[in-house]
Amino acid sequence: MQAFFSSVFSPIEELLGFILELLYNLTDVLGVGSYGLAIILLTVLVKMCLYPLTVKQIRSMKAMQELSPKMKKIQEKYKDNPQVMQQKIGQLYSDAGVNPLAGCLPLLIQMPILMGMYYALFNFQYPTPEAAMFLWLPSMSEPDPMHILPVLAAATTYLQTAQTSDMSQTQMKMMAYFMPLFIGFISWSFASGLVLYWVAMNCCQIVQQWWMYRGKEKPGKAKAAKKEEA
Repeated sequence: MQAFFSSVFSPIEELLGFILELLYNLTDVLGVGSYGLAIILLTVLVKMCLYPLTVKQIRSMKAMQELSPKMKKIQEKYKDNPQVMQQKIGQLYSDAGVNPLAGCLPLLIQMPILMGMYYALFNFQYPTPEAAMFLWLPSMSEPDPMHILPVLAAATTYLQTAQTSDMSQTQMKMMAYFMPLFIGFISWSFASGLVLYWVAMNCCQIVQQWWMYRGKEKPGKAKAAKKEEA
């Protein structure tokens, strides 16, 4: 199965691997010569290119979160009449100007690129053992012996999720805790170069989300404020 998906994303994998080598050569010209830095630069470059799609995805997700309480009321009120329920929910989307599928298309476009990035780093062969070293990591082709990156992967995943999620909802709160633990667990045995990419990607996402929502309240805080006013 791993080989199958690797072959599916091989064109993107090869392109990203080529760009990674170019970025490494750039760091070498600057006197650093670091594949770790090249991975971070490649991640930033990919996230910048995908930023317009990220904006659409996050805005759609936020809009759906804001409509969630009204949807629940409609589902409870018309639970015995599915046809009317669907009509009311469709009207709710129409009145709010929200397309429930709007967040899927950006995600579908991003996924092949992100998966190609995954396989580019998963299958990447460092030219020498010295080239695979980065900061405290003796080899980015091996798991982090100090387990710093898995902890950072879990922490940044939590921050990324909590930054835009309505933590007053039980399901969102459970997801906000479960996903970081899962990411931290699988990162424990992953090649540290791959986990470095995940941490860098999360940091870029956190910065992008902060930029998008600066000066705006999170969904949970907005609801709490409305309840206090009422």
